[in-house]
Amino acid sequence: MLHAVVLGSAAGGGFPQWNSNAPACRRARRGDAASNRAYPGVGRGLGNEQDWFVLNASPDLRLQIEATAALHPRERLRSSPISGVVVPGGDVDVLAGLLHLRERHRFSVYAPERVLAVIAANPIFGVLAPDCVERRELPLDERVELAGSSCSSGLAVTAFVVPAKVPLYLERAGEDPLLSEEGDAVGLEIIDTETGRSFFFIPGCAAMTDPLRQRLAGSTLVFFDGTLWRDDEMIQLGVGTKTGRRMGHMSMSGNDGTIAAFRDLGVARRIFIHINNSNPVLLEDSPERHLAEATGWEIAYDGMEVRL
Repeated sequence: MLHAVVLGSAAGGGFPQWNSNAPACRRARRGDAASNRAYPGVGRGLGNEQDWFVLNASPDLRLQIEATAALHPRERLRSSPISGVVVPGGDVDVLAGLLHLRERHRFSVYAPERVLAVIAANPIFGVLAPDCVERRELPLDERVELAGSSCSSGLAVTAFVVPAKVPLYLERAGEDPLLSEEGDAVGLEIIDTETGRSFFFIPGCAAMTDPLRQRLAGSTLVFFDGTLWRDDEMIQLGVGTKTGRRMGHMSMSGNDGTIAAFRDLGVARRIFIHINNSNPVLLEDSPERHLAEATGWEIAYDGMEVRL
């Protein structure tokens, strides 16, 4: 059985964001019942009850692990059920958490070639001792079995490109990067090798394409990029100068938004994840939240569990 736990449902700044005094963040700090705090990043625990795999290693990974009982040590003075970390992108928000896992625990890092190159180019990741932490390439569009602690985990993953831009720290000054499908953002299909059941995890996506539409059509479950409600959201709120598309994210609303794009795909269960602190759907009493739920979407929250 596939058992997934959402470790962090917010975008990189978390909710509330540490330096944001926006209305929703103020409500979260006051403990407003309609506003749930959320760790940054889009980490997800994925397991077969013995071996667990983290999808994306957010900067708050240590806190996410402590908040999730299934990921706690179970034996000896030092141990962990985490057998691997799948890192589909090169952004800081999905890489920095690897540094929390440097205490000589044996696990594997699975990542596309472009992401492994980013890790190799930064010597700080050398704290993950090579004799303990194996780096394994995730070839695109190939099914890769995830190795368990003592044998096969019964889980597999297929990585595939989605429209995106290069990570912010790799942008060249004065240039607006073009969207591409060269592997700067990667979606994942997670597969139970015994039952054949699977779900999709796509926390960052700049546009819906025909190949992506065909891949997702009729699927059981999709976790999808929920960064912004509208493309100019951060500009209108006065907290940024970039549109969602410029940052490499589809918006939930609008004729070319995610809700419209999924309308005829026949996806049984749809869950928004990677939600920015500016997005009004974080507030349970907002009109935007009610509209998203009325169209069949769920809003991920920290600790949310899904079983297939």
